[in-house]
Amino acid sequence: MKVITTTDGLQAFCDQIRSAPFVAIDTEFMRERTYWPILCLIQAAADGAEAVIDPLAEAINLAPLFEVLADEGIVKVFHAARQDVEIFVNLTGRPPTPIFDSQIAAMACGFGDQIGYEPLMRSLVGAKIDKGSRFTDWARRPLSENQLAYALSDVTYLRAAYPILQRKLSRDGREAWVAEEMAMLADVKLYQTEPADAWRRLKLRGIRSSELGPLIKLAEWREREAQARDLPRGRVAKDEALLELARMRPGNADELGRARSIPKGAERSKFGEGMLAAIKEGLQIAKEDLPVIEKNMHREPPPPDVVDMLKVVLKRQCERHEVAPRLIASSTDLESLALDPDADIPAMKGWRREVFGAAATRLMNGQIALRLANGKLDLVELDQ
Repeated sequence: MKVITTTDGLQAFCDQIRSAPFVAIDTEFMRERTYWPILCLIQAAADGAEAVIDPLAEAINLAPLFEVLADEGIVKVFHAARQDVEIFVNLTGRPPTPIFDSQIAAMACGFGDQIGYEPLMRSLVGAKIDKGSRFTDWARRPLSENQLAYALSDVTYLRAAYPILQRKLSRDGREAWVAEEMAMLADVKLYQTEPADAWRRLKLRGIRSSELGPLIKLAEWREREAQARDLPRGRVAKDEALLELARMRPGNADELGRARSIPKGAERSKFGEGMLAAIKEGLQIAKEDLPVIEKNMHREPPPPDVVDMLKVVLKRQCERHEVAPRLIASSTDLESLALDPDADIPAMKGWRREVFGAAATRLMNGQIALRLANGKLDLVELDQ
């Protein structure tokens, strides 16, 4: 097994795979105690070559690999790519392109919602993967042979599966479907969290306009602290604490100390000063300058019977087209559609509209109905 620990070794491997049409990539990382993921291992496999790359080795510079990742002539194949791509965006400032995500491709090929790596590889290439090393400490050295073998299998099977998925997509005319998804994965904005936008991660149901400004600035303060101290957001302050403080809106240390979610004594520390400053800044935001919270945060509950009907149509259409429902519409999308037939959701655009959106619109407009025929669900046209 080739384990690369030097820049020269990495350069030789990258020279070997540079002419390959695609390379399968995977990473092992740790982020339980940090804001930024700690890259512990990189696995790569192309036609006739595979290796485990140790980014923690003292004598290695990853620049040769970054050149391969930036090469537009080589497809970078991942499974459930988002977290892996995020790591490379953090390291290089850009996503590796072009990207192919086997999980998304599998959903477009009818393998179900968010199918895992092991069942997909078992189905496509008959793989039997020992998952015993899955949750080991990838930062500890030396790595065992079992760890290395498990890590490498994440790309060697993927290397074999990629052409099979490509043929399925081509046969079914779904290459454009997946290309649309890959374009979204390649958008660098997907992986960047600006502190000013951190409030968007919070659940804002029931939030009052008087609380929104402080909450926005508290979330921004927490994000900056987490990034600067390289700590998970929850280790700086939990969501519940931000919401409590936005409702209390304390103006001094004594008032801050009354918050149940703040550790005793923190109100008179730099930590407390940062929170108080954020709350004060948030209160100074004019009401007309506050963001407009999406309607669905305050909307009336959607009619449950309509949502249920849309779920039935979604299931029927996805079974007919052999595509995973999750790739078409989420539960939130269906609720939005139940409230507004012209809802601005992905399911009503492009190929998703062809698969589901058009049928959903016709159902809600009373143009089609559901019926059982010979034990199977069908859609029938209604006379207008």
